[in-house]
Amino acid sequence: MGREQTFETRRSKSRRLDWTVPLARGVERVALMLVLLFAFGMQDARSQSCSISAASGSYGTVDILSGSSVDTTATFSVNCTGTNNKTVRLCVELSPGQTNTAGNRRLASGSDRLVHELYSDSSRTTVWGSWGLATTAYSLFPAGTTYDLNLGSSGSAGVTMTVYGRVFANQTTSGPGSYSWTMTTAPAAGYDYKTGSTPACPTGTRQTTSTGSAWTATINANCTVSASSVNFGSVGVLASNADTTGSITVRCTNSTPYTIGLGAGSGSGATVANRKMTSGARTVTYSLYSDSARTTVWGNTIGTDTSAGTGSGLDQVYSVYARAPAQTTPAPGAYSDTVVVTVTY
Repeated sequence: MGREQTFETRRSKSRRLDWTVPLARGVERVALMLVLLFAFGMQDARSQSCSISAASGSYGTVDILSGSSVDTTATFSVNCTGTNNKTVRLCVELSPGQTNTAGNRRLASGSDRLVHELYSDSSRTTVWGSWGLATTAYSLFPAGTTYDLNLGSSGSAGVTMTVYGRVFANQTTSGPGSYSWTMTTAPAAGYDYKTGSTPACPTGTRQTTSTGSAWTATINANCTVSASSVNFGSVGVLASNADTTGSITVRCTNSTPYTIGLGAGSGSGATVANRKMTSGARTVTYSLYSDSARTTVWGNTIGTDTSAGTGSGLDQVYSVYARAPAQTTPAPGAYSDTVVVTVTY
């Protein structure tokens, strides 16, 4: 009888162990399911985060004497992460940086200024300004650009944006130099998830700024020159001096020193003191002078018989005084010569 009881007790313990194992496995399954659900919930509720890169540009070498505007472009990127399929409203700003007295953006080289502007459209009609939401306000143009970025199924997306720059026309008095302009915390953006009640920009409880952007331009020393014809008109017998005038127009970059030289002309055997107009084999001797008294011959040896000036960025006009002295009159005809004008700077 004692052995029977002991046997039954052992069987009873064995049953308890059989029931305990399935129960423990069931608990493990439930715990695993809870962890997975928790992880899924965290992914679906990710907070949004955006970053923005710099937008630096270069106008290269600007031919300032042409008086024309100069255009260039630059790009920057905005990248955001957040909840899948949500749309982020971006309020993108470009600060004024350094401005001129009129309030426009301007590049600087020492005391010289070169006004430029940044636009959001290729036709350069809409200035890309700033509300002062995430960077310095641009009071002259207090509006940035709005962009709605859908994060898609991955919860991550980016956009590349283009800035259209223009150096304004008719700034010919800006002198040679390396010009630069900076905005220290722009591009910048305020941003938030877009909802049905999301207001128009400026809006956004979150903000992002770049490390700053620089724009550059170079103006090299330069000169342009043009000349009007020296025309003696119709002359009869050359028994006395025949005088007339012409002109040379020089435009050099501001503060650029230069000299103007006149060649001897194309007549055979001509010199700067005795130039020759020709008609076939026949010639008429004449001279060009830098003074109205016609005493200083205008030649092409710098420091000896050239004329000198300093550029202002504007046209500077020089009179050329011509004289055909009394001489044996050749046969009638049309006499001409070509003189090269050389501007050295």
